Amino acid sequence: MEIAVLGGGHGCHAAAAELSENGHEVRFWRRDGAALEPIRKSGAIRLKDFKGERNIPVPLVTDDLKAAVAGAALIVIPLPSTSHENLARALAPHLTDGQVIFLPPGTFGSYIFAKAVKDAGTGADISFAETGTLPYLARKHGPDYVVVSAYAKRLPTGVFPARNSEHAWSVISRAYPAMEKSEDALSGALMNAGGIIHPPLIMMNAGPLEHFEHWDIHNEGTQPAIRRVTDALDAERIALRTELGYAAPHFPLADHYARQGEEWMYGRGAHDKLADSGDWREHIVLTEHRYMLEDTRFGLSLISSLGKWAGVPTPIAAGFLAIATAIVGRDLYAEGRTLESLGLDALSREGMRQLLQEGFTL
Repeated sequence: MEIAVLGGGHGCHAAAAELSENGHEVRFWRRDGAALEPIRKSGAIRLKDFKGERNIPVPLVTDDLKAAVAGAALIVIPLPSTSHENLARALAPHLTDGQVIFLPPGTFGSYIFAKAVKDAGTGADISFAETGTLPYLARKHGPDYVVVSAYAKRLPTGVFPARNSEHAWSVISRAYPAMEKSEDALSGALMNAGGIIHPPLIMMNAGPLEHFEHWDIHNEGTQPAIRRVTDALDAERIALRTELGYAAPHFPLADHYARQGEEWMYGRGAHDKLADSGDWREHIVLTEHRYMLEDTRFGLSLISSLGKWAGVPTPIAAGFLAIATAIVGRDLYAEGRTLESLGLDALSREGMRQLLQEGFTL
């Protein structure tokens, strides 16, 4: 299958390498052409995982967005949601009927990309899908070298518009057999683990993060008090999913830490693999890091705004947003990905259901 992978981050390199190794014809795009030179020169990405270390050829490496996506059945965008608005506008004119865009994860970015296509006026019928996490626990160790500590075993995925779900799922599952069906894109967005796991870890570890040059929030930073808060925050997410009529499994984050029982997205014992890798012992600047500007600003604001709209209390999410606003000196809810900022806060429940099902065809 022809697949475009867009972006230059950890997950982007892992996706380009894994999908190429699995026999797909991959086009790897990055806006910064100079940063692609090591891969373009060698024609390969160096991947290290449980199979060992090897070079994986990538057929096309380019900074030409149109060339990257032309004819691609699947477009994988494993980028932070902070990139969505600009990339959606740049990408929309180049899309054609039947293509599937996969955002792992999305924070309701599927709506951002769909609206960009509508605004571009091409009339293309595109499917936009999102899931709860990256398919990889990955870290780059160089411009052409990526280490994958774990691969996702379950990827609950919702589609916008939901009327295109069967087509989108059939395409995505060819690249990611771990894909599982979720009701719609908002259900997929409410599987996103980033807004649940990262805000408590960075804000409750703010002292050591600012004191030490490097600190591992997943190893020393994951202590029982923080886990209790994470569980309470996750309970708000699950209560919201339940109120909106989304069915289990809700993929409670507690399963990420468990060594037995229900498999989470990365399987059992995934937290141990993440902590043991040492790849998350890093320097985090609280005012700049994506855990703050993406997972808190976008992830928690989406949950908080949906809670207001649906009548579901989300005091933990609101509390972390308030603390984060004090830390960075900016109103992160006002800057966030909320129903208000998306222009969807006046929709009725039935209006939201129709939008999620039919898209912009109504």
